[in-house]
Amino acid sequence: MRLIDVFAAQPALFIGACAVVGLLIGSFLNVVIHRLPVMLERQWRAECAQLAGGSEAEEEPFNLVVPRSACPSCRAPITAWQNIPIASYLALKGRCAACRAPISLRYPLIEAITAAMSAAVAWKFGFGTAALAALVFTWFLIALAFIDMDTQYLPDSLTLPLLWLGLLVSLWGQGQAHASIPVDLRTSVIGAAAGYLSLWSVYQLFRLATGKEGMGYGDFKLLAALGAWLGWQLLLPIVLVAAAVGAVVGVILLSVQGRDRATPIAFGPYLAASGWLMLLFGPEILERYLGLFSVRP
Repeated sequence: MRLIDVFAAQPALFIGACAVVGLLIGSFLNVVIHRLPVMLERQWRAECAQLAGGSEAEEEPFNLVVPRSACPSCRAPITAWQNIPIASYLALKGRCAACRAPISLRYPLIEAITAAMSAAVAWKFGFGTAALAALVFTWFLIALAFIDMDTQYLPDSLTLPLLWLGLLVSLWGQGQAHASIPVDLRTSVIGAAAGYLSLWSVYQLFRLATGKEGMGYGDFKLLAALGAWLGWQLLLPIVLVAAAVGAVVGVILLSVQGRDRATPIAFGPYLAASGWLMLLFGPEILERYLGLFSVRP
């Protein structure tokens, strides 16, 4: 029996396999989350130097592959066995093998989150192309959420590919019953346009009223990508859930950490989390909501 047939016949096995793959992808996402902002900063510095007419400073290659991962404290290279998701962290007791400096709990946490969310996607969609698309969508959102939390920046190198992938996935055909992807191409295109224009309009109105910028253009592009994947019908629930959770978290940060009200708070993680929840439960939420207004005999 082929492996594909085994996964199709054994949902539990497919869910477990996706969880394992999620662990491995989570390890890679740790690299993306840490290195991509540094890569962009280097690129911007080089472009500024060129515009200023100066010579670009020589720098060592730095991308998602090189240099090899190393301990930030002692610069000792991280070996293959020390890179095993979660297991190596537990085996090393959360410390560098060379200098015993503490390793951030965030690394295994991201791996565990990615594994859990991947398993949830496999449970929801079952074996098939829809699950594959939903997994890719999920991994993009995890990277974007954590990068925005760190830098308050949503890179075009992630938001724009996510947008285009959503439009391409919509070419697969009509949406499935009880599943939010793939949506049809018309719904996807309208969702992308409406997602961008809705937040762009809010941004412009807020700037006219206050003279301040309430959010960044990356938020517009992320909501456009969510609209391309999930369709225009889920845009309002996505924004409402993201705004409500963001407001609650903002109030908590103001009261607990004593942050100033003018301190900017990244909105991307709430959009990403809300979009992922709508991926899993959006159609059911819409169906129940619309059912409240249905005429009953």
